[in-house]
Amino acid sequence: MIKKLKINKPNNSHNFIEEIFEKLSISITKFTGNTSALIIAFSLIIIWSVSGPFFNFSETWQMIINTLTTIITFLMVFLIQRTQNKDSLAIQLKLNEIIAAIPGASNRLVDAEDVSERELKTLKSQYKKLSILIEKDTDLRKSHSIDEA
Repeated sequence: MIKKLKINKPNNSHNFIEEIFEKLSISITKFTGNTSALIIAFSLIIIWSVSGPFFNFSETWQMIINTLTTIITFLMVFLIQRTQNKDSLAIQLKLNEIIAAIPGASNRLVDAEDVSERELKTLKSQYKKLSILIEKDTDLRKSHSIDEA
């Protein structure tokens, strides 16, 4: 059985507001990533299109859809970025846990997401050299380390 990680958090009013936004953003993310949200959005566009003749295709009629889509897009950009940041951090933490748990794994890669792009390119070239060493080796059971590269 999988146990969920519990983290003790300090209790104050700032965290209360943050927690409300956290729950709200999770709910919105789950809803907007759902087929129902796509159906609702598509339906609203159809309703707006069909209502055009009733409003004589006026500027106000056009401004309604322009304003709504601009507001929704603006908010969704931040929601998507927030969700990506959270997911990326969770993945990095999980990978760090795996690296820490595997005997012989290079701990230098823990928190690799915090190094510069130049350092990442250097690491990549070292792993490329390591892959060349592995290809040359005929013993499939032999292990190589990044230090050899």
